[in-house]
Amino acid sequence: MIHIGILREGKVPVDKRVPLTPEQCGKLNGMMENIDIYVQRSDIRCFKDEEYMEHGIKVVDSIEHCDILLGVKEVPIKDLIPGKTYMFFSHTVKEQEYNRELLREIINRKIRLIDYELLTNENGKRLVAFGRYAGIVGAYNGIRTYGERYNLFHIRKASECYDLHDLTSEYKKVHLPRIKIAITGSGRVAKGAIEVMNGMNIRHVTPSDFVDKYFNEAVFTQLNSRDYHIHKEGKDFHRDEFFKFPERYEGAFLPYAHSAHLLIAAAYWDPRSPVLFTVREMMENSFNIKVVADITCDIEGSIPSTKAPSTIDDPVYDFDPSENRMEAAYSDEANLSVMAVDNLPCELPRDASNDFGKELMAKVIPDLVGEDKEEIIKRATITKDGSLSERFNYLTDFVKGKS
Repeated sequence: MIHIGILREGKVPVDKRVPLTPEQCGKLNGMMENIDIYVQRSDIRCFKDEEYMEHGIKVVDSIEHCDILLGVKEVPIKDLIPGKTYMFFSHTVKEQEYNRELLREIINRKIRLIDYELLTNENGKRLVAFGRYAGIVGAYNGIRTYGERYNLFHIRKASECYDLHDLTSEYKKVHLPRIKIAITGSGRVAKGAIEVMNGMNIRHVTPSDFVDKYFNEAVFTQLNSRDYHIHKEGKDFHRDEFFKFPERYEGAFLPYAHSAHLLIAAAYWDPRSPVLFTVREMMENSFNIKVVADITCDIEGSIPSTKAPSTIDDPVYDFDPSENRMEAAYSDEANLSVMAVDNLPCELPRDASNDFGKELMAKVIPDLVGEDKEEIIKRATITKDGSLSERFNYLTDFVKGKS
């Protein structure tokens, strides 16, 4: 019998999401005879302990007896149990400095670490993610920010809505002028953002029409990587080459920055890739963007106005390009208003957890407790038996503090 424990989230600020909902835990216990699920007692989850108990799940103070421990965000070092298998978003494989000590301790305590972000099929496509809800909430927050900045309309924060259905009830309050909205990306996050655009009946136009044409209504366009990157040697854009060697390309985003009023950044950004625009370009009279909803929240990454993450409680700050600094939200018309909440799915935790858990049940759990024939778990295992897995040996110097 394999004992699986659902961890109490310990990272601050708190995260109310769960990897598996009460109903999903109950279904798994009934479907798979070789597992038994326990839930660590918590008063911060979006699902109450009693909801798990109603589905026959044991709620306990300690999950030390469990073999596999499932969480969402990074586990505090003090809570790590030696010798266990952990699965959570570790934010370590890009050599994130703030999690160096976490990875070091995971190795020292001979923990097997499996990262959700690395769970992929044989073609490299991610199997589980919260991206759709990051896109939904990020786009909603971007529209909300635009309304607040210009005192056009006032809608509730996403975090004040019970669930997605409740959130969509706010759409009817949105009355946009004839603005242009640019969405970067083509993955789950961008698709989530487009759900909001469609729900608000905002017209979808092509990238070329977005730049060249005048509209009497609010419109949005979706920009794929090929739309705003060009090869440095004048060659045609090739998607595979771009993702393997982004340094071979240069940015061509400025025509969209000259047309858009609101930018919703939903595209993955590689630090080797060109930025969307520079601070100097932001100060040009032709630069038109006034609100940025940076769902990716790469600090000082592709968007220089993203100087720091914002929070669910305080989601917006201003950026003054002339001084290259953050200021209070809506403090000066010359500033950009930036929404850069870095845990957007937390604003709709019940829906986000339900969708995530469905994917986890269908695409991961069978391999986690079974044979892992397609090596889904193996590919996502960063550490095991006190060492880095072969695929992640490049992190050796990082762990030792040499990089």
